[in-house]
Amino acid sequence: MQKESNSSIEKRQILNAIFIPFILVVIMSLIFLLEKGMDWDFHTAGVYPRRIENIWGIFTMVFVHADINHLINNIISFFILGSFLYLFYDEIASKVLIISYIFSGLLLWIIGRENWHIGASGLIYSIAFFLFFSGIIRRHIPLIAVSLVVAFIYGSMVWHIFPWQVQDPVSWEGHLSGGFIGLVLSIYFRKQGQQRPVKIWEESDEEIEYISEDEEDDGAEKFKIDSNND
Repeated sequence: MQKESNSSIEKRQILNAIFIPFILVVIMSLIFLLEKGMDWDFHTAGVYPRRIENIWGIFTMVFVHADINHLINNIISFFILGSFLYLFYDEIASKVLIISYIFSGLLLWIIGRENWHIGASGLIYSIAFFLFFSGIIRRHIPLIAVSLVVAFIYGSMVWHIFPWQVQDPVSWEGHLSGGFIGLVLSIYFRKQGQQRPVKIWEESDEEIEYISEDEEDDGAEKFKIDSNND
């Protein structure tokens, strides 16, 4: 009975962890299908750095993708990392997601090249960097394991926060912005959410019976008397 109860709790936790990432993935996919199905072009819903009339693009860029490959890469990565975030950091997951969503886009708007930037890469990089550095900072074995899994699957992401070409078509500024925000959040929230258990050592006072020198002498003298009587 207890095993069934624990199993149902674990299933509920997993379902809760994938709920929000799944909803956002569905929205991204539906918007892409609407855009292509109606032969529309949503690229102007992206971010154009330092153009004040376009600052609202930081809220819409994550839902706009260039092609099907761009969409698939982003939704798979976002779903996996987002589920990790809600599964292992459920107490602060929504805060991390919302702050990453806003500030990675805002930082991109400040530092990016004067061009249109679209996609959820900045948000994905922020979550990935948060998961990796949080596990290291907290030094809790399950969270370190998450860090290692993220590093194993997405370790190559770090190379995409730097420009490799003069006219690099990939928004490395978006990746850099997201990675930086994720690192900052891992430090800011380091004392919130799941933590390494604190070991409490119980000290027991041992009762030690001390014998005075007079008592020792009396005991020795008594022993001599008893021996003589024998």
